[in-house]
Amino acid sequence: MTEFDPSLARTERTTRPHAVVIGAGLGGLASAMRLGALGYRVTVLDRLDVPGGRGSALWRDGHRFDLGPTIVTVPQVFKELWAATGRRFHDDIDLRALDPFYEIRWPDGSRYAAREDPDAMRNEVSRLSPGDLPGYEKFLKDAEARYWFGFEDLGRRSMHRLRDLFAVLPTFARMRADRSVHAHVARRVKDPRLRMALSFHPLFIGGDPFNVTSMYTLVSHLESAFGVHYAMGGVAEIARVMARIVGEQGGLVRLGAEVDEIVVRGERATGVRLAGGEVIDADIVVSNADAGHTYQHLLRRTHRWRWTDDKLERCRWSMGLFVWYFGTRGTREMWPDVGHHTILNGPRYEGLVRDIFDRGALPEDMSLYVHRPSVTDPSVAPEGDDTFYVLSPVPHLGHADSVDWEVEREGYRRRVQETVERQLLPGLGEHLGAQEILTPADFGTRYLSPFGTGFSIEPRILQSAWFRPHNVSEEIEGLFLVGAGTHPGAGLPGVISSAEVLAQLVPDPAEVRA
Repeated sequence: MTEFDPSLARTERTTRPHAVVIGAGLGGLASAMRLGALGYRVTVLDRLDVPGGRGSALWRDGHRFDLGPTIVTVPQVFKELWAATGRRFHDDIDLRALDPFYEIRWPDGSRYAAREDPDAMRNEVSRLSPGDLPGYEKFLKDAEARYWFGFEDLGRRSMHRLRDLFAVLPTFARMRADRSVHAHVARRVKDPRLRMALSFHPLFIGGDPFNVTSMYTLVSHLESAFGVHYAMGGVAEIARVMARIVGEQGGLVRLGAEVDEIVVRGERATGVRLAGGEVIDADIVVSNADAGHTYQHLLRRTHRWRWTDDKLERCRWSMGLFVWYFGTRGTREMWPDVGHHTILNGPRYEGLVRDIFDRGALPEDMSLYVHRPSVTDPSVAPEGDDTFYVLSPVPHLGHADSVDWEVEREGYRRRVQETVERQLLPGLGEHLGAQEILTPADFGTRYLSPFGTGFSIEPRILQSAWFRPHNVSEEIEGLFLVGAGTHPGAGLPGVISSAEVLAQLVPDPAEVRA
């Protein structure tokens, strides 16, 4: 087993209460920072050889492949996290504002560029569909109202008590939280391209836009209010600095350390057992592992009354992801109209989503998200070269007759390449260099993600807020959960906010027996 930075970590026992954090993803590292600031002695354990979880990176032939999230949409949550430790976020991380945020392209050749400037956005809407401008203005007001309620209120406090649910039901009803994101957007604009452009965002957190609650229209306000940013060095650089801060606080980040079980005595979590048999005692345990993995595997020998195996298997899970990472040689000056983020739409929207989420079928057509960080951050590739990743939503592995990725892997990659080469990067095949692929099967083995999902439990209305796995476990005393599968949900702002909620729930270290 290895430590992330043993020169910074103090391993001797102290009188401070001990918190063990399972997983060095962004949620786990943020939790460790919060706990360290509160006065806990923290040990973070992760089975990978680098910190960051889904936010880590791979290097191949001089190309850095950022494996997961690529953008920062609410820098304030990071600033507040750093401030809790007595630091300044911008002293450690170089954020670059992107303009445009992303460009959406349709098969008919039309385009839509999302920007921070309100007038530029009105011009984009008017250019596509002038008659939809009044409805677009109403949509923005709807999104802002849902932001203040859904993110700043519900998203930054615990929702583990039933009375918390009852208290917000009138607001949910008034805001028609029962209506899907797409259904809400369709009431505001008529052009099908605009309906897609204003409703696709739940896919970035694993949700079906035709079923996920309309509260998630708040993402449009996040973009317009805070902008879309890229961290130089990628999200992996944010994770690296977070791990360093944990060490500076006196904590320890152990990599290559896989937790096999949460140790329970009586009805209380008292530590963890590693895959090699080592037991680490703790006063509290925080799991940044997927909520499904936490309950089904890490507590497999513990009686559970709410998050039983049957309950978890009945949950609606987010889709899987097929991600093709590749470098290109001598292309830095090629494709001048291709920016940092591009979304390529296939011929279908709703039908494609239905195939992926409901039928569990691998469609013949596809819509793709293309990430080209080298236009912003030259360090991701050798001089003159480019680094890309292309992401395709695909079914998770829990459907009947699920996709066999050992069989489909290379054929699907070729189809992705053909689509990208035809619609965005002509001549791509002549310049290809280093490559990597992650399929849902890889998500299952690398991240221990149930059914190989990209984003854990889908954020439908009856799987959000109180209905989602709570940040404080109702099953076991002394166990807390953070990350994408818990409240408030997936995406960097949600994951970092889950650590903020955690800090409100854990006992005062002064009151915990050392």
